[in-house]
Amino acid sequence: MRIGELAANTGVSVRALRYYEEQHLLRAERSAGGQRTYPDSAVDRVRLIQQLYGAGLSSKTILSLLPCVETGEVTPDLLGRLTAERDRIDGQIDELVATRDRLDAVICHAAKAESSGCPAA
Repeated sequence: MRIGELAANTGVSVRALRYYEEQHLLRAERSAGGQRTYPDSAVDRVRLIQQLYGAGLSSKTILSLLPCVETGEVTPDLLGRLTAERDRIDGQIDELVATRDRLDAVICHAAKAESSGCPAA
C-alpha cells in the first residue's frame, strides 16, 4: 500500500510516517517511480508504534523493542528496560485513576450526589 493509504488506515499523518521511517521504526520499499510502498503488516506496526509513543516511550526504546515483538526474543538488558517502562506506565495509570477519582468526587459533590451525576464506583 502507498503512504497515503497507510496514513488513512492508521489515522497517522503522512508526515509522522516519514518520521517513523527516519527513525528506522518503519520500512518502506520503493516502487520503480520512487513511491513508498508498505506491506499490509505495516498497519499493525504503526498502531503499535503509536501506542508505545502514547505511553511515553522514546523512539530509541521503541526501536530496540520492535525486533523483540517480531521474534519473541528479549535480551536480559532489554528485559530490564522494558520492565522499568512497564512500571513507569503502571505509575501513570495509578496517577490517572487517582485523578479520575478526585474528579468523580467533585462531580458528585456538585451534583449533590444525584444518582445520575455520580459514576458507579
